[in-house]
Formats: sequence, structure tokens, C-alpha cells
Amino acid sequence: MNSIRCLALTNDSNDDIKDQFYERLKSIIEKCSRKDLTILMGDLNAKVGIDNTGYEDIMGRHGLGQRNENGARFANLCAFNKLVIGDTIFPHKRIHKVTWISSDHTTENQIYHIRIDEKFRRTMKDVETRRGAGQTALQSFNTVFLRNTDRLNEFKIALNDRFQALQHLLNEEETTMEDNWKGIKEALTSTCQEVLGLKKHHHKE
Repeated sequence: MNSIRCLALTNDSNDDIKDQFYERLKSIIEKCSRKDLTILMGDLNAKVGIDNTGYEDIMGRHGLGQRNENGARFANLCAFNKLVIGDTIFPHKRIHKVTWISSDHTTENQIYHIRIDEKFRRTMKDVETRRGAGQTALQSFNTVFLRNTDRLNEFKIALNDRFQALQHLLNEEETTMEDNWKGIKEALTSTCQEVLGLKKHHHKE
């Protein structure tokens, strides 16, 4: 099994940089053996929406909202590499589709995705977002610090170290897709906590 985790650029990022990101991601996917199950997961900052016209082979009609530019890039990547966008296949209540909420709670998006090889589609039983009181939203961290080159490099190194340790653990043990996702989430949130810290909320007296 091949497990690819990624954190993509936001929709308003520079197009040339986004092109480089998707070319790099495409090359990584192409290096994976077609005989093995390949799982691509993470925060793609991509809204694929509910309209699957032209993408019927790789996505269902149970997404959220309308497709944005990143969503189009992502859908094209999945179509080219025959990866099914799992979270668009299964019908769920809106609360179980939303993966991102703005700090003022007025905007909800589905930008985290799980994809698998099309030939393994029948092995995917369900995909949904589960919320709990103990969850820490990524928007709670001081992500503005990532604009600083030194802090960004520090973040990349720390995250890479955690992902390497996680990969070593996954190679030694038999794990489920849910186990993999929990490990990725823990690596990401703990790195954010360590390098970025939480935002300070100022309340009016």
C-alpha cells in the first residue's frame, strides 16, 4: 500500500507555484505501483463541489458547494491518475461533509479529501467527517507565521520528521485507513502546536 499525505496551497496562491505543486504531486503518484493500493489524503484546499459532469468515473454527487480553481486542478489530477474522490461518493448530512469552518462560523467548506485507486473503489465502504469536543481545528493555529521563510522551513522539517516516524510505524504494523488518517492528523496538529502555537483570542470586557 502507498500512502501519500499532502497540504496544498490555498486557492488564491500564485498559479505558477500551484502548477509546480501539482506537477510534483503527479510525479509522486506516477511512481507508485499500479498493483498496490494508493491512498492520497490531506488538506488539498480544493472544493470539488456536487457537479460531477465529466468526472463521473472518479467522483460522486455528494460533495459540497461549487468547484473552485483548486477543485478543478484536483479533479483533473484524480481523473488523469484514475483516483476516486471517496468523500463525494457516499450520501451524508452536511455536518458530516464539512471539513473547514471559518473563524466567524459563517463559511463552511469541504477541502480535506481521501482518494484511492479506481480499481479499489469497491473496497471503500464509507467516508465522512466526524466531529468531537476534543478536535482542534487547524484554523485555531497561528498559520500567519508560515509567511515567514525561516518559520516555514522549521515547520516543513518538523512535519517531515513526524511523517517519517509515522511511515516507519505504518510499515511495521497492519493499519486501517482510519488509523492512517488519525496518525496524519496527529502529526499535523502536533507540529502546528509546536511550531506555530495557538491564536490568542481577545474578548471584549
